[in-house]
Amino acid sequence: MNHSVRLLLSAALALAQAGAWAWSNHTLPTYRAFDTMPELAQAAPVLAEPLELFLRAQEKPIADLLASQETWARTHMPHYAPRADTLVFRADASRSDAERRQAFLAALRISPLSRFALYLQPDLRHTPDPTRRLPHDAVNFLPEQDNDERRFVRVEPGEAVAPLAVLASASDEPDYGLDINLWDDSPSDWGKRYGFGTLPFGNPALYYATQAPFHMGFYHQDWLIYKAAPFIQRTYPLMRIQQYSSLSALAFRSGHDYWGWRFAGLALHYIQDLTQPYHADLSPGDSTLGLIGTNVLAMAGFPKRRDNLIVLLSNRHLALEKFQNESMVRSARAGTDTPLENALRESRRDTAYPAWSPLYARDTVAREAHESAEQTVRTILATVPAAYVSDPAFDFGVKEAGIRLLDDIDRQGPTQRAELERQVAQLLARFGSHSRNTVRGILRAARQQQP
Repeated sequence: MNHSVRLLLSAALALAQAGAWAWSNHTLPTYRAFDTMPELAQAAPVLAEPLELFLRAQEKPIADLLASQETWARTHMPHYAPRADTLVFRADASRSDAERRQAFLAALRISPLSRFALYLQPDLRHTPDPTRRLPHDAVNFLPEQDNDERRFVRVEPGEAVAPLAVLASASDEPDYGLDINLWDDSPSDWGKRYGFGTLPFGNPALYYATQAPFHMGFYHQDWLIYKAAPFIQRTYPLMRIQQYSSLSALAFRSGHDYWGWRFAGLALHYIQDLTQPYHADLSPGDSTLGLIGTNVLAMAGFPKRRDNLIVLLSNRHLALEKFQNESMVRSARAGTDTPLENALRESRRDTAYPAWSPLYARDTVAREAHESAEQTVRTILATVPAAYVSDPAFDFGVKEAGIRLLDDIDRQGPTQRAELERQVAQLLARFGSHSRNTVRGILRAARQQQP
């Protein structure tokens, strides 16, 4: 039974990740979540700095910090795969900047192809300077997606840039390949050195599937699921949040404010991913017994129900993201606000949550998203055209480029659009609160650890 359930859940997760990120482009909602927060909106510009300069200036403190991060992960993550001693970042003033950079990436266990370019992704409410345009592959080594609205602009070393722009741009950066092909069975040399083991779920031959365990956290499933499929506990968003948030605090303490905001944005990405029910619940809307029963039928020679479940899981995930992204892109280009933008800015709920800590993502963010999964699915089924989310013969991912979801929902009448907008606004209100609480936590840590 354990093996058969593993096959079902692994297949479901693999297909659900086909082209599906938690939120399509984190930068746009991050701009809205912080554009009225005084710590960002009124912050003085910071000077852009290449990563190599930060690493060279703070090499010993960074080495000490990465050692403490490893101790933290081994203590707080029961299913953590320890980092090998050969990957430890050690201070060495004699090496080149390029060697130091690669040693840093290896110690974090992220892709050595990661760009970490000096760039910004401008707010879609503003027209970027065309003379400063950067090509996609200068920032992101993954293939550019169809209809991608991201536009990157060059930043020069020493140039003064707005902290909000740095933070918002970096909040999308972990989707640019940082967590790709890091497993023993990945088609990469570094994956075999990093020691994470084999990919716990998904297809290692599909590059986008290999990042999923770093961006999803199934911390609140029924115990029966963990019994049948313990592999789903091998996920790593907590590690990434701890790594980048503590690097951010170090950068602020040492006067490297640009990297303080840049690392804070990287940490935000994983917090924000876990506000998405499809990244915090294994199969939203489906019960544990239902999942196991579906698999029993498949093993008995009746796989149709299982196959249908996998397709529908992917379709609903993609439809939710597409509605949020289409809506926010349209309103940004028009310079108007909808309930989604207003929800992202709403700060009155921020203090209703526990104080931020490196476990906040698991204990607060993921729990809340997991508990909202069933309601989210009910709303999707009641508001999105049934052909997109209730017909397993339809593959949303294959046909997504030609779908204009907002228009299709509007044709059903105003009731459905308003109902789905309310549900997504609730998710984005949490996105905003948890993002602001994370930044406050990082800034507090930076102050508390000063001599």
